[in-house]
Amino acid sequence: MILTVALCLFAQSVAANDSDATSAARHVLTVQRDAWNRADIDAFMQGYWQSDDIRFASADAFKYGWQATLGGYRKAYPGAAAMGKLDFDLVEVRELSPDAVYVFGKWNLTRADEAKDKAPHGLFTLIVERKDGTWVITRDHTSAASTK
Repeated sequence: MILTVALCLFAQSVAANDSDATSAARHVLTVQRDAWNRADIDAFMQGYWQSDDIRFASADAFKYGWQATLGGYRKAYPGAAAMGKLDFDLVEVRELSPDAVYVFGKWNLTRADEAKDKAPHGLFTLIVERKDGTWVITRDHTSAASTK
């Protein structure tokens, strides 16, 4: 009971400290997580800036462009089983300006056919910006930890 009350107070404190910009960035990620968990890559991609200037980096490579990012996701995650269920922990969400937010966090996928210790997981760093009145991810650097 005490733990529940403490967690509720902490969540209220975090929400109270959020600026409009950080709240908007958190919302983008929540919508993306929900779309991912429905196995809807098209809806998931709505969280990204639909521009040739978006940059996505992973492992030792990076690519520019919304279409290239979409293609990478479709290749790596061809269906619901490969996508699994996404969850993340937002370690730091910091307003850089009224139109830009830095986000650092941990991600993990849970798949029915994988042991928990083999589940894909890693870190991400995002820049979420307001572009034409809409909050979108403009920079994404996602790394995967070894699951060996």
